Amino acid sequence: MRRILYLTGTRADFGLMRATLAGIQAHPELKLGLLVTGMHLDPRYGDTVREVEASGLPVVARVPVALGDDDGATMARAIGLELLGAVDALASFRPDLLLLLGDRGEMLAGAIAALHLNIPIVHLHGGELSGTVDEPVRHAISKLAHYHFTATEGARERLIRMGERPEHIHVTGAPGIDGLAASVSRHRTELAAQAGFAPDQPIALVVFHPVVQQADEAAAQASLLLDALLAVDGLQALLLMPNADAGGEAIRRVFQRGRERCRTVPHLPRAEFIDWMAAVDVMVGNSSSGIIEAASFGTPVVNVGDRQRGRERGANVRDVPLEHGAIVATLRECLSSGRQPVRNVYGDGHAGARIMELLATLPLDRELLMKCNAY
Repeated sequence: MRRILYLTGTRADFGLMRATLAGIQAHPELKLGLLVTGMHLDPRYGDTVREVEASGLPVVARVPVALGDDDGATMARAIGLELLGAVDALASFRPDLLLLLGDRGEMLAGAIAALHLNIPIVHLHGGELSGTVDEPVRHAISKLAHYHFTATEGARERLIRMGERPEHIHVTGAPGIDGLAASVSRHRTELAAQAGFAPDQPIALVVFHPVVQQADEAAAQASLLLDALLAVDGLQALLLMPNADAGGEAIRRVFQRGRERCRTVPHLPRAEFIDWMAAVDVMVGNSSSGIIEAASFGTPVVNVGDRQRGRERGANVRDVPLEHGAIVATLRECLSSGRQPVRNVYGDGHAGARIMELLATLPLDRELLMKCNAY
């Protein structure tokens, strides 16, 4: 039986992987463990470790980090602490594979630890593009990883150009879109009543994270975005607090001031977040969930600024600069055109089954660890 350790640091990565992780746990040839760190263990970000525990998935290690100061130095120090914790967790659980998703610092720390402990690494969502610090971190994890499960064929091709071996790259699709439509349990009228919104007036779901290289502009950007939202007649907005990245505290302060027709929440459990995504008239901000998941519902998305620059997207997404007039005009266009069926470029909703089969069957010989560029 192969032992699989998954490292989770945020509500986002755990939500994307939850169904697949449950499948791994139930698989007769796989044994799962979770290393929990980062925002999960900080009450200011919803104390989301409780959701991990409530899932019934086995938590085998916790690595708390200090996220109090809102700057790049704090982010870098957190990676150092996560590296130390990952070494201990890997040495204790002794997995056959370390499973990592995406582009955050805690995933990079896990990859560095596993590489030095001769533990093969599987990286999901590698080969993608974006316009922030996430991009070099994502590619760094890819260069440390031994196997790649990509969401798109384009991502696979980019990894090959980066020198990764084609036979080690498998297009599985994005696990976060598995079963999305079937998971919706609460509809617009109920959600609107919960938030104090009028269900017959337009509603926006707003997820706006800082761009680390633009951290000093985060407050001004958040204020501009809110002003644009309120310039659209009758538009109500549910504001989800940002990640623990440099500039995030500035955005939180702006969101917490309170605006007419706006409601602010620190965290939405994954199921509730999906319900909102399926129910709102438009999604606004710079979250990858708007790029990857919203297409499964045909939800119009106003993607603002540089954070998702270059990422593959469906026809439901409209890109706009951080300019008041452009955001207002695009919001009005999205509200006018409404929800449209589109093809989700991130897969067919069956990524989890492919991931489980690969984890159970991929060769794990010693030669795998002797990694070098294919070019």
